[in-house]
Amino acid sequence: MSRPRTQAERLAATRATLMREARLIFAASGYDAAATEEIVQRSNVTRGALYYHFKDKRAVFEAIVEEVAREIAAAIDRKADPVGDPLQALIEGTRAFLDACLDPAVRRIYLIDAPAVLGWHRWREIDAPHGLRSLREGVTAVLAERPGQGLSVEPVTFLLSGAFNEAALWVAEAKDEKTARREMDRSLVQLMERLFGSPAEPARPPRARARA
Repeated sequence: MSRPRTQAERLAATRATLMREARLIFAASGYDAAATEEIVQRSNVTRGALYYHFKDKRAVFEAIVEEVAREIAAAIDRKADPVGDPLQALIEGTRAFLDACLDPAVRRIYLIDAPAVLGWHRWREIDAPHGLRSLREGVTAVLAERPGQGLSVEPVTFLLSGAFNEAALWVAEAKDEKTARREMDRSLVQLMERLFGSPAEPARPPRARARA
């Protein structure tokens, strides 16, 4: 016979069920249209159980956004970590990010609703130890091989972060997603190769200004 579940296990199971059902609802309907009553009904729990774990609908959504952020970062790390060359690892990590965000549920929750519902500042706080952390590590590794390029980690990290987010949205909204994805992959590779150059490539001297 299996042993009875402890109180902590029952609470954890209830929270997991609420998160799972709420995530499906937020993905399908969007934050504004999602109702706590539907979350409760689909989770087969009482409203009191919902409010035991979460203050309100926004708190449920924020917990799901954090969960999605962890999943995206894990997908990036799985693709990038085994790659020896830092620039290629950054490229593979970018592809993993795009793959994750082409999931309509992830895109709706993380790229569309999260900044609007939680605010840009809070969304950035959630992303910081996950996707942004992974990107910063990738940029740091690439620039370590290119000390003469004159580029700094932080501005490059945030420049690429914005570019990758927009890339994911652009591909998702394209009429032909597969063709758009191929074009974006090609463009992102060229962008990063031109931005970072070769490890052995010396920094380009500033162009002399022509004298009148």
